[in-house]
Amino acid sequence: MTKTSSIYWNPLNRKNDKQWEIIEGSNGTLEQLTLAIDEVTGDYTRLTRFKAGSDTSSFGSKSHDYPEEIMVIKGRLYDQAFGLWLEEGEYASRPPGEVHGPFRADDECIVLEVSYPSQSAK
Repeated sequence: MTKTSSIYWNPLNRKNDKQWEIIEGSNGTLEQLTLAIDEVTGDYTRLTRFKAGSDTSSFGSKSHDYPEEIMVIKGRLYDQAFGLWLEEGEYASRPPGEVHGPFRADDECIVLEVSYPSQSAK
């Protein structure tokens, strides 16, 4: 199986805001939009939108048993695990098990995430 596909469209255009989903437990400060997913392997590409003032401390730090790539598309995001502000355009390729977050955004921030559960280190 392969990831779902779509024709060109702009998920950042405000006319597409209805397609974003609020992330449970975020009090509406975090939203996600899955762009493509392989239903068999679980591999996915998604956008996460951190609204101004977002703070994921209540979720704690995260790590996954699979690799993932992230890129800040808009705004900036503070990663407490690294003590670092991730600026627009910054990219990371995380190996399985790398701890990241919690995160904080002073202004709106959008992050592109490509995750590979099919490559789980289990």
